[in-house]
Amino acid sequence: MKFKRQRVDDGGVNLTPLIDVVFLLLIFFMVSTTFTKESRLKLELPTARGEAALQENKVLEVVVDAAGHYRVNERPLAVHTLDALMTAMRDAAANNSDVPVVITADAKSPHQSVITAMDAAGRLGFAKLSLSTQDPEMTSVDQ
Repeated sequence: MKFKRQRVDDGGVNLTPLIDVVFLLLIFFMVSTTFTKESRLKLELPTARGEAALQENKVLEVVVDAAGHYRVNERPLAVHTLDALMTAMRDAAANNSDVPVVITADAKSPHQSVITAMDAAGRLGFAKLSLSTQDPEMTSVDQ
C-alpha cells in the first residue's frame, strides 16, 4: 500500500512568540523604571556675558526689588500695580516713547513683577527695552 506523504506547508515565520517577548520586555521596563519629579529647580539669575551698551543721555530705569516692588528713576511707587507703574513711567518719560527703558531686577525678585514691568513698557509703546544683568565673574557664590 502506498501512503501519500503529507507536505508541511511552510507559510512563513511565526511572529507570535516574538511579539510576546517584546511585550514582556516592555512591561518589565515600565515597571522597573522610576520616574522622579524634581520639585525644586536651582537657578541663579541674572548673569550674562557681553559688552555694556552705550549709555544714552536720558534713560528710564525701572528697578524691581526682591519683594517685587517697583521704583521708576529712583522714585518708589506707593501702589505696586500695573496702572500705577504705567503712570509713573509715562510721567518720568514725559510721554516720549523713544526713551530707552532699562529694567533692573533683583535675582530673587518674582518673575511676574519683571514681566509686569516689561508689559507696562510695551503697552506704553517703548521700543528700546533692555534688562540689566551682572557679569558672572563679578558675583560671589554664597553656598
